[in-house]
Amino acid sequence: MANEAVGNVKQAVGKATDNTKLQAEGKAQELKGEGQQAKGEVKDAVKKGVDKV
Repeated sequence: MANEAVGNVKQAVGKATDNTKLQAEGKAQELKGEGQQAKGEVKDAVKKGVDKV
């Protein structure tokens, strides 16, 4: 979640300052955060499934 938030801020600052490099870094960081979140959700789902067995 933190990476997503920081990524969004970087994108906004990059857009406001017309800095395409900062925008790209922000998008990459946002996607990294989304990937981490998805990984955590899968891990939780697997753990819940194992706990039921």
